[in-house]
Amino acid sequence: MRTVGYSKWEAWHFLGAFALGAIAIAVCSQAWKDIYDIAQIDEEQSHIFLVPVVAIWMVWARRKRLRNCPPGGTFVGPIIAAVGAAASVIGYDHAIQSLWHLGAVLLFIGAVLTTLGKNVLFQFLPAFAVLAFLVPIPGAIRQAISIPLQTATASVTEAILDLCGVPLTRSGNVLKINGMDVAVAEACNGMRMVFALLLVAYAFAFSIPLRNTTRFFLLLFSPAAALFCNVLRLIPTTLIYGYMDRSFGDDFHDWSGWLMLPVAFFLLMGVVKALKWALIPVMRYNLAYQ
Repeated sequence: MRTVGYSKWEAWHFLGAFALGAIAIAVCSQAWKDIYDIAQIDEEQSHIFLVPVVAIWMVWARRKRLRNCPPGGTFVGPIIAAVGAAASVIGYDHAIQSLWHLGAVLLFIGAVLTTLGKNVLFQFLPAFAVLAFLVPIPGAIRQAISIPLQTATASVTEAILDLCGVPLTRSGNVLKINGMDVAVAEACNGMRMVFALLLVAYAFAFSIPLRNTTRFFLLLFSPAAALFCNVLRLIPTTLIYGYMDRSFGDDFHDWSGWLMLPVAFFLLMGVVKALKWALIPVMRYNLAYQ
């Protein structure tokens, strides 16, 4: 016998969410196109292409929760959609690009939740929260991160190559090896990897039943992981630029950035294993690691 007030998922819930989400994207099509153009042109914003993949993975990892959150509380959807619409209009009228983009994302989330309801929002909150990464990082924030990264990456790379006996000199953020200048500029300072690895850390942290303190630690650790991976990538890149064909160096530089993502993933696994080895409780459930 069905309990009074109980409702179950029907196909129209998901079709309705898809339709309303598509309408929300169409309404803010200019903002979405601007986000896509920025991600395609600016390498430091290329992590945006990873966001849908991470969001889908977060939903898939939590798919069993759907049976425990029946549809209901759809009022939350229109509220979020209204906030998003207002933010989009204000951002557009006042030329605040980030607010314009954020409004488009919130409008999409609100449209989807209009049929799925608040229970889905709470049970799949990490999947919705990661959509904030769709908003391109403002220039002021990028500069505040990229400038220290340039200096740190150049210094650490110089120290490691010097320790290995490779003759080179550094002037500011420019490494000179075999008469060739290798500038640790924006494309090679790890800025692109910071947010890409933050997404990897986010997906890793919220895909397994870790304690919230462990998840917070992994997210804080991601910038250090980005610096480590970027130095790991820059060392062979510098050697290739110094002793091999420059075009090969350009290709290696571009592809090695993406190759660092699985390296970072295994690095995070190593951190969790190290915490377990140190008998630090990292899992939410004891049986998860016994």
